[in-house]
Amino acid sequence: MNKPKVIVTRRLPDLIETRMMELFDCQLNLDDSPMSQADLIEAVRKADVLVPTVTDRIDSAVLSQAGEQLQLIASFGTGVDHIDLKTARARGITVTNTPGVLTEDTADMTMALILAVARRLTEGERLARSGDWTGWSPTSMLGHRIWGKRLGIIGMGRIGQALARRAKGFGLSIHYHNRRRLHEDIEKPLEATYWESLDQMLARMDIVSVNCPHTPATYHLLSARRLKLMRPDSILVNTSRGEVIDENALVRMLGAGDLAGAGLDVFEHEPAINPKLLKLTNVVALPHMGSATIEGRHAMGEKVIINIKTFVDGHTPPDRVLEAMF
Repeated sequence: MNKPKVIVTRRLPDLIETRMMELFDCQLNLDDSPMSQADLIEAVRKADVLVPTVTDRIDSAVLSQAGEQLQLIASFGTGVDHIDLKTARARGITVTNTPGVLTEDTADMTMALILAVARRLTEGERLARSGDWTGWSPTSMLGHRIWGKRLGIIGMGRIGQALARRAKGFGLSIHYHNRRRLHEDIEKPLEATYWESLDQMLARMDIVSVNCPHTPATYHLLSARRLKLMRPDSILVNTSRGEVIDENALVRMLGAGDLAGAGLDVFEHEPAINPKLLKLTNVVALPHMGSATIEGRHAMGEKVIINIKTFVDGHTPPDRVLEAMF
């Protein structure tokens, strides 16, 4: 394949787009408008390589219309729940992603959300701007100390471990639930406690952070039943995928005072956000910006380029995604 036809679904950083234009026969999305299903079908009919993002739904309806020339989907992002991997494999289409480069940024944001909810940062910021603040008071804007509290991490992959390193520095004790227990060489420096039972862990934590990918197995992993296991003074943070939590159940519990608060960077039906969620003062809501750093976006773009170049040169791309990985 010489100068493959590469179609990019959204605006990428200028440096990355410039490099892609140099290397490939590249079609960019200059106005950054999200592609409709019809747009995506048109793209897969003529592209050799499609570069989608996590908001593009590359399902069987789209892939069934793909031309024979489509050989690679080089996704700009770590999660691949937006791509029908089974259909892609059946049609001989290789899929790649950009793992690793977002780890530290997402862990930073997760830690920021823990602090923001526990110390009521966004409530305080709104009060400072409102003109209603009358000055310091011993009982005003009381939050909770996180030093000495228990943090339960659901999903102890790269991001979960990076969060654990940060949280340990803030004096939190580290607990985790994972498909498999970590090796002692990883677990011991973090002083992390493994819970085989997610239910048992949830009932004992002060703070719970969701850091697992969205797969069929993790859809509504935090169901209404499991959310009710959490203590009413506990905090829930999610920087993974909204679908992991039953959002309607979460809204009910937060509104009823059955949970102390939540920090959410992702939502079950984003970009739509439950209006009831936005009315709750004990919720910090962010617009899916956990990985939004200049450095992170450049590193993602470089990985996409390397994956395409490696594939075009006839080799297995370094970030090839296999169904068994998820």
